[in-house]
Amino acid sequence: MKPIYNMTGVIGAGAMGRGIAQICAQAGSIVKLMDAQPGSAEKAHAALCAQWDRLVEKGRLDAGVAADHKMRLQVAGRLDDLKDCDLIIEAIVERLDVKKALFSELEALVSPHTVLASNTSSLSVTAIAAGLRHPERLAGFHFFNPVPLMKVVEVIAGLKTGTNVCDALASYARQMGHTPVQAQDTPGFIVNHAGRGYGTEALRIVSEGVADFATLDRILRDQAGFKLGPFELMDLTGLDVSHPVMESIYQQYYGEARYRPSAITAQRLAGGLLGRKTGEGFYRYADGIAQIPAEPALPEVAEMPPVWVSPRASRRAELLQLLKNLEAKIETGQSPSPQALTLVAPLGFDITTVAVVERLDPARTVGIDMLIDDAATKRRVLATNPATRTDMRDAAHALFARDGKAVSVIRDSGGFVTQRVVATIVNIASDICQQGICSPKDLETAVTLGLGYPMGPLAMGDRYGPTNVLEVLFNMQTVYGDPRYRPSPWLRRRGAIGRSLTHEES
Repeated sequence: MKPIYNMTGVIGAGAMGRGIAQICAQAGSIVKLMDAQPGSAEKAHAALCAQWDRLVEKGRLDAGVAADHKMRLQVAGRLDDLKDCDLIIEAIVERLDVKKALFSELEALVSPHTVLASNTSSLSVTAIAAGLRHPERLAGFHFFNPVPLMKVVEVIAGLKTGTNVCDALASYARQMGHTPVQAQDTPGFIVNHAGRGYGTEALRIVSEGVADFATLDRILRDQAGFKLGPFELMDLTGLDVSHPVMESIYQQYYGEARYRPSAITAQRLAGGLLGRKTGEGFYRYADGIAQIPAEPALPEVAEMPPVWVSPRASRRAELLQLLKNLEAKIETGQSPSPQALTLVAPLGFDITTVAVVERLDPARTVGIDMLIDDAATKRRVLATNPATRTDMRDAAHALFARDGKAVSVIRDSGGFVTQRVVATIVNIASDICQQGICSPKDLETAVTLGLGYPMGPLAMGDRYGPTNVLEVLFNMQTVYGDPRYRPSPWLRRRGAIGRSLTHEES
């Protein structure tokens, strides 16, 4: 099939530019790769040719096909060599002034029909195009690293970008084997915007002393199903990349509380603890392997106390059945006996507040997170309050570990770890839909492919219940009085009428 763009120019031969050049050549385009740094384009060309040769040696690529790829990949020594290109994609430094200057120079060289595209991850496409004689020809074309493996690309329309330009870029992405998603020109576009809920809320939880980095990572992997915990992910990406994105989106949204960065990452960035690339981040690395602290030992309990479950506990019937399966001695009275371990399972509220409101003895009260069906998790999460006795904490820990499932015990806070992070993710995604930044379908696709979440954020809301997510947010607002937990109107409306979050509106 003939490529939509016969000749594509790629400016910038770093990791992103090299990857873009590779998939453009593989899509059948003649590719001219250029970099202002002497020798960089030549090195990238040699590396890509060697990569195709290795694929041939492994039997994963036909030798004739590899030869065609290599023939189409060319090195350009100067901008003038790109004047015959149908499309030019820049993948240079993330600075507005530099990008604007480049496109202004390009516009004077290329034909009126040449499409200009920026691989910017956080800058305004409208601002990049400002000053061009034909801003309608420029769009955002944001790939993710590593480009050949990350199969999603954001196509972003600036205020003056022509619809035909975005449609053609989306078709070209499909020819490359990628999935295009279309977004309005807003801070963070889709993926970097939707991704604010994961790391930023985890950082807030750590800053409150609820649990350490390793415990939060374990909880969000084992209970919520994320492939990497937020601190593992930030170590992989590098704080030199992730923290500036946090700051950029927060500033571009004029201090919107939902996107507030953390002093934790600012300090670590200043201290050079960037992650894997420096050998130390949230974890230390030896030969590339994270040195993760061991989990606390399972407490030994000589005699297990009886257990009483609050009538207001979420998923109470399931919790009682779980206790039966664990062979707990369950009390059924209207109030707990003086010896009983008292269990509560709130959504969004802290254990202290629940104990006070329900007039329970805080010394014997422990919370358990029941947002997610226990059968669907690999880990149970308990929470103590400041008055919880050590023997009651240990009894709860030992009881819920009887069947071999992992248990984490955290300190009191409004909302458990998974509740807070999931509710924040769903709320931000709902706000993206409220703003009309993209369609719900493209949102789900972008986040699933671009961030590797176990499911899209809207599907996550449907799985755990929009009304449950709303309850977590409303209750956390009560506990914290913080606008960052203000529910999106889009989420409130859908929760109120019982409408699926993934349902497309007509």
